[in-house]
Amino acid sequence: MAATATPVISSHTRILVASADAAFRKRMMMHPAYANALSEEAIGGAQALAKLMEFPCDGVLLDRNLPDLDAQEVAEEIRKQYPRIEVELVDSRAGPREAKEGEVERTGDSRKYVDTMERIQDASWTAEPAKPSAEPLPGMIGSSRGMEEVYRLVRMVANRDTAVLVTGETGTGKELVAGAIHELSRRSKNAFAVVNCAAIPEALLEAELFGYARGAFTGAVQSRLGKVHVAQGGTLFLDEVGELPLSMQAKLLRFLQNGEVQRLGSSDVYRVDVRVVCATNVRLLELARARQFRPDLYYRLAVFPIAIPPLREHAEDVCPLAEYFLAKLSAESRVPLKYLPAPVLNYLEKAAWAGNVRELQHAIERAFILAGNDVKLCVEHFQTFGESGQLRKI
Repeated sequence: MAATATPVISSHTRILVASADAAFRKRMMMHPAYANALSEEAIGGAQALAKLMEFPCDGVLLDRNLPDLDAQEVAEEIRKQYPRIEVELVDSRAGPREAKEGEVERTGDSRKYVDTMERIQDASWTAEPAKPSAEPLPGMIGSSRGMEEVYRLVRMVANRDTAVLVTGETGTGKELVAGAIHELSRRSKNAFAVVNCAAIPEALLEAELFGYARGAFTGAVQSRLGKVHVAQGGTLFLDEVGELPLSMQAKLLRFLQNGEVQRLGSSDVYRVDVRVVCATNVRLLELARARQFRPDLYYRLAVFPIAIPPLREHAEDVCPLAEYFLAKLSAESRVPLKYLPAPVLNYLEKAAWAGNVRELQHAIERAFILAGNDVKLCVEHFQTFGESGQLRKI
């Protein structure tokens, strides 16, 4: 349906135009209706989602012909995260006349069509009803709204080659999410190679990532493939990517730009097909602004960010997680199934869990051991280490 009598919007209105077609983006932004708006461009759905984190806007014009993600799914995701933003699907293949006139299609509900720009101006649009619950990812437990959003985003991007940045506090399960992205992708039959950027000395990190030829350095008695090569056809997971030294950031950026690998001590260059997923527990954008992390690398890695909420923000998942860990311990120890009575579950649900799911798992394991032959775990069995290093009750 074509918009009629589209008003000229003010300079206070912010518009994001997402399309792989640069000429189409330019035509949309040069149209008289949008001429006064503060506009921003995105070349795909993933970049549009990433830009909305830094460019709060009033309206999004989303090309139906996105190169990376399904436009309808992106529209629904924007609605879910930013209910006050007006989202419209536009068609870059509709022809110059329609595109010039700003032809739009209503996405979702059946309410009477109201002029696009008027809705953007008054921000009166509301999100459509929530979808049914998202199924947990492989190896993950939790049915809270925050975790369902993680599951949904993973399933949306898993079968693409889009770079994903998984963020969250220590112990929230970032590697599990990265593994799920790999398992749900078409690359699942190939390797999932993991590199912990914080655990490898700077002098060895390049060799770990890109490999080396025999004689490249003292002790290199034979050639070795790096993790990038190992991940050929699969997924390379860079954990704690914020810890990468600046010198390695430049080399990683070069690999991401051209898809080529050169081993230490060798002049041979190899092309590789690798999907990159990264994780960090620090705010990379803040590091980039402080020049401690390359901004160009940040934008290469954070095409599709997925934030895992801390456990304290989805306390309703504490009890299912605790019972799962306890059942697993009982099975592994080949003892009768131990259980958590209601007062203990209530106690665990109210705890702070600064270390998130990992701290909960360790607390359950300690309580399991302290309970001895008792099948019932009590509050007294739950201890954790305080800042002084002394054991204390949770």
